[in-house]
Amino acid sequence: MTGIDDVARRAGVSTATVSRALSGRGHVAASTREKVEAAAAELGYVVSASASSLATGRTRNIGVVVPFLNRWFYTSVIEGAQRRLMQYGYDLTLYNLSGDDHERSKVFDDHLLRQRVDAVIAVSLELTAAEIASLHALSKPLVGVGGPLSGVRTLSIDDVAVTKLATEHVLSLGHTRVGHIGGDVDRELAFHLPTNRRLGYEAALREAGLIPEPDLYFPAVFTIESGYTAAKQMLGNPRLRPTAIVAASDEMAIGAILAARDMGLDVPGELSVIGIDDHELAAFFGLSTVAQYPELQGERAVELLMEELQPRSGHDLDDENTPLPFELIVRSTTARPQRRSAATR
Repeated sequence: MTGIDDVARRAGVSTATVSRALSGRGHVAASTREKVEAAAAELGYVVSASASSLATGRTRNIGVVVPFLNRWFYTSVIEGAQRRLMQYGYDLTLYNLSGDDHERSKVFDDHLLRQRVDAVIAVSLELTAAEIASLHALSKPLVGVGGPLSGVRTLSIDDVAVTKLATEHVLSLGHTRVGHIGGDVDRELAFHLPTNRRLGYEAALREAGLIPEPDLYFPAVFTIESGYTAAKQMLGNPRLRPTAIVAASDEMAIGAILAARDMGLDVPGELSVIGIDDHELAAFFGLSTVAQYPELQGERAVELLMEELQPRSGHDLDDENTPLPFELIVRSTTARPQRRSAATR
């Protein structure tokens, strides 16, 4: 049976180097890691997970907690995190909190506190002080994605700035009557995302010398169906109808495009539409959007965790929120507004 000594001889390194290279713990030069991995593959050597766990007290398993599993954003974050964890030799256990408060309590008070995971990534969840304290008490590193958490290293985009940029884009094209399909503030998601994205929309209007009109705000729930319904109501009133719509997500923006087409409105000739996300369907619909790169968010969350699980000497860790990049992507659903002739006014 092939052992670690055989791999060390084949790679021409010490057994300690083999251990560090295959476990992902400790610094090993990239070229050396590749040489060790190649030797292990040639010899068919696989690190024993049970033996490694007994020796280190680690399970090499990371818990990822999400509020929904049937939304593109969350699955994309998970995909990015899982891909990066595989490179470090870690597994991923997923906890979906789409149920009631009892389900959430069971995850944080039971599952995550058992010796099942080495660390936790919380995606778009405003954790309570008690939930954070219980994880920290067991020395389980924690990283949040979506907004700041006291005492936790986090990653997030600036939701106000993101929607402000989307709104500024249609304003720069000459639109002065701009509607907003946003999240329902009465069903506020974590970190006040619907409110912050509405604030960004309104800030852009005010800076352009326009007064936000409450009648041009329609709440939805971040799905294509809800975006369609909201747009139908907004566009169905000829006295209300805007020449552009800023949606707080691409899925709602796609719903708005479908509603406009069903009503015989040309996009972007009679209505410009822009969203936020750069959803996997955005390019298919030619949707202008502000990309927020959710897979990258998952990858960076893993990098933060690895800094805590595999700390380097002299490297200080902080618990500040790290801003994430976003980018305006202009496609074919936004254009200058058509000038109506006197006959059609």
